Amino acid sequence: MRWGTQPRWARWVAAIYVIGFVEGTGSHANDVIRGGLHAYRYWPLPSQLLFHSLLVLDLLAAALVVLAHPTGPPLGAAIMAADLTANWSANWAGVLNDPFSYVSPVGLTPITLFGIFVLATALPLHRTFRQSGRNARWSPAGPDSSSV
Repeated sequence: MRWGTQPRWARWVAAIYVIGFVEGTGSHANDVIRGGLHAYRYWPLPSQLLFHSLLVLDLLAAALVVLAHPTGPPLGAAIMAADLTANWSANWAGVLNDPFSYVSPVGLTPITLFGIFVLATALPLHRTFRQSGRNARWSPAGPDSSSV
């Protein structure tokens, strides 16, 4: 792990990613536990498939970010772009009819805020992870050890 080389802002951003994606995994797991394979039956088929796949993809994104792997932030951004598209397209008519009913601490509002955060920070976090990976020299004796 390369957390010692990460700037403070990257640690905070990564922590928010991990919390958000683990919470997403928990939310989708809860839906599947309560509703089984048909937990999302009222959603369009592509959204159903997406939401089921988020059980694995959200956790994968969190794990890659914990490992400071450069693919974690772009994967997170792709996940959130798909998640936001599915949620907003399915809820669009309701938002137009009564927008204030969607302002709540659960549902579309926190998904949107987290998604915007991930989309806005994915590239800088990816660059930071990639840069620290280039700076870390690994050898059989351990990280950053000098060859004799």
